[in-house]
Amino acid sequence: MTGLFSENLRKLREEKGISQKQLGKQMFVNNSTVARWENGSRLPDAAMMLRLAKCLDVDVNTLLRLAAQSDESPNVIMVDDSKVTLSGGLAVLEEVMPNATITGFIWPQEAIDYAKANRVALAILDIELGTASGLDLSRTLQEINPHTNIVFLTAYPEYSLDAWETGASGFMVKPLTPERVREQLKRLRYPFQAGGAEA
Repeated sequence: MTGLFSENLRKLREEKGISQKQLGKQMFVNNSTVARWENGSRLPDAAMMLRLAKCLDVDVNTLLRLAAQSDESPNVIMVDDSKVTLSGGLAVLEEVMPNATITGFIWPQEAIDYAKANRVALAILDIELGTASGLDLSRTLQEINPHTNIVFLTAYPEYSLDAWETGASGFMVKPLTPERVREQLKRLRYPFQAGGAEA
């Protein structure tokens, strides 16, 4: 993964004349954490963004914008226990977001494992996942990466209030359509470039 954020963080740190270890000490994190931010394998969460902005004497909104634009090929996942829904949904997502890496999962644990290994920009989650809950899955994904946008997809509109309480970016009623996806992309908490979203 390459990105504006990692490259600019390194430049900002070097302009201040401090090492990764020194920045880590100022921020109360391990210098290996700073190294991961600078090599693009991790993004700092919101609290760390605020600390970074203070330590580097930059506007936090500048850092957030850089983070939002960091992925050349953002990871998008869809989790649904229906293979038919998943197959159709993935085709819609690929049409709307041609620059994204899109992966589908039937089992929530597989999505969690993927999110631990890959920074997920957007997760589209069914709410009823067999015996599991998409609401619980959303909380786990946001613990892994607070910058993951969550959009719920369900056949049951009555879940909308529960969905909003998770801090999700959006809520869609099945079936998934390109128009609905494009509308949700405009409302994401952490926007990213995926290509084709405005088409």
